[in-house]
Amino acid sequence: MDRKRRRTGARAAAALIIIICMIFGAAVSALADYKNVMDGRLYDNEYLVIKKDPTGKVGSVMSIPVTVCAPYDMEDVWVGLSPDTSSFYSMPKDGGEDAGLQNDFPFEINEDTFSPKKIGNLKDGRTKTVTLSARVRRDMKEGYYCIPIAIYTNGRDGSYDTDFLNVWIYTSSSASAETEDESKEEVTFVMGEGQATPYGRYPGTMDFGINLRNKSWMPAYDVTVSMVLSRSDEEFPFMINEGNYDRHFDVIEAGQTVVLPYSMAIRKESYTGYYPIKFKITYRESMYGDKRVAEGPGMFRDQATGETLSTDTSVQSKEHEFYVHISSKEKEDSLGDFNENDRTKARIIVDGFRTEPAKIMAGEEFDLILNMKNASTTVAASNILFTLEPEKVENASVFSTESGSSSIVVNSLGAGEATELRVRFLAKAGIDQRSYTITIKEKYDSPEFKNAEESVAIDIPIYQQARLSTSTFEVMPDSIEVGGESNIMFGINNTGRIQLYNVNARFEAPSIRTTESYVGNIKPGETGNVDVMVAGEAPTEDDGKVKVVISYEDENGEVTEVEKELTLFVSEPMEDFDEMMFDGMEGMDGMDMEASGGVAGWMADPVRKIAVCIGAILLLTAIAAGVAICSKRKKKKKQEEEDIDDEIS
Repeated sequence: MDRKRRRTGARAAAALIIIICMIFGAAVSALADYKNVMDGRLYDNEYLVIKKDPTGKVGSVMSIPVTVCAPYDMEDVWVGLSPDTSSFYSMPKDGGEDAGLQNDFPFEINEDTFSPKKIGNLKDGRTKTVTLSARVRRDMKEGYYCIPIAIYTNGRDGSYDTDFLNVWIYTSSSASAETEDESKEEVTFVMGEGQATPYGRYPGTMDFGINLRNKSWMPAYDVTVSMVLSRSDEEFPFMINEGNYDRHFDVIEAGQTVVLPYSMAIRKESYTGYYPIKFKITYRESMYGDKRVAEGPGMFRDQATGETLSTDTSVQSKEHEFYVHISSKEKEDSLGDFNENDRTKARIIVDGFRTEPAKIMAGEEFDLILNMKNASTTVAASNILFTLEPEKVENASVFSTESGSSSIVVNSLGAGEATELRVRFLAKAGIDQRSYTITIKEKYDSPEFKNAEESVAIDIPIYQQARLSTSTFEVMPDSIEVGGESNIMFGINNTGRIQLYNVNARFEAPSIRTTESYVGNIKPGETGNVDVMVAGEAPTEDDGKVKVVISYEDENGEVTEVEKELTLFVSEPMEDFDEMMFDGMEGMDGMDMEASGGVAGWMADPVRKIAVCIGAILLLTAIAAGVAICSKRKKKKKQEEEDIDDEIS
């Protein structure tokens, strides 16, 4: 009995499984068909807002716009194709007989097919759109396919819900191509459609409306139409009485026409004719999701994600023109017999220039050679007066001429002809090193334009000489022995108008070890100090001169060296005379003063007398030589202190 019951239960379970599989199989098969994803009970979408079914071509990459509307406050939202394809589609088998046959899933599968895109945070009721992409399989048949879209909450690695989206897949036909073009269409407006040009007469107020139609398939949100104003009477015929002339619409649906109403007074200074009135239209393609809120100058906050951005990238803009006709005074009434803009005249330009010399130093004369050309191809110029006006610094011209005048007259310049002008200038000595402007004012006649005036400008670079001087060299001591050291100190003064870069002092002589001291940069009017120790290497064999080489760089890195001299004597090390005498006396064997009867007895010896005499002569010679050297050094030092430091160019 129990065995029969178990068999009956097994049969019932198997039947239940078969029924469930049949239901599931029917659902899977149905998913490939077109479904009402808005109102269907089984596949009612909770998140997706469907405006239009996306289209894609077999074998091509398809763009799939997905708009998510948050049913509650959502954080860190991601959207992508659902990776759980096996639950909804009959997938191709690997290497089996069914490989390559028609299957329900319409896209090629690779590592990026199911990668979701980030939307960010969404407040309750707000929407945001992202665009997914996938390549349509080449074996697909033309028709509608319903694909699952995964909406991830709390990050891309979290759980996800599934909504559905219908897509149209086509192979090749004109109707399908038109559908593809429609899917790529953006918001487009038509201004003034189906209406006559508004007309107004001065004096009076002009009341008119402008038709604006959204000719695209998608609605435009947060639309603002701004009239571009102008103070020019020739560009804008109306009085500007209001702070702005913006017209705003929360939404303009696809195909909808709205009216922009205006009431504007006509200017007294306006002229009869047609005026193009310019408009700037800004809008958003999404109602809330991409909307930014200004947080400060040039800064916006995304309401959906909270992210701070430098620009409001969600706002799109377009420009349009709309013509109105005004009846007022004629232009000739205000301009008289001539309208200057209607007359033709020559165009005289600087075709090139040079200076002789090419590098101009402040305080020097130079020749400016100008090549002036009539750039007009049809209009000649005559009675041409060129006046060269140099730039002024502290109300004084930086360049001057011998005659005091820098005007040149040229009789004529035909169309395309050129002439050379040469003027000699003197650059002032006290100006800074930089480029100075010379303005060339032109006054000439053309067949239709008398006394035409133009001006052009050129820049002339002026350079300054680098100048420096040194203070008195302090050498302590001014006489050393081989192996000894002397301290040398002095200042380097920048007496010019340009900065000296990487200043360095180098000391060279056969008697000393070559030594360098880096000073650095010295600004105009400032002093850099040198404090260095030099060591004696060999006895002085000349007059004791030590060469001081001061080097510096200009702003272009060009190195200049300046040579100076100082006096430093180096001598051989000398033994102390007393030690030499007593060492000699101690070296005499058997010379016992007591045995010789004291000093008198010791000196009575002829050999001793000769030794004492020789020692005395050597001592006197050394003293005389020392006095002579000291006298010569003092004389040279005095002469050096009286020398005036040269300024180096």
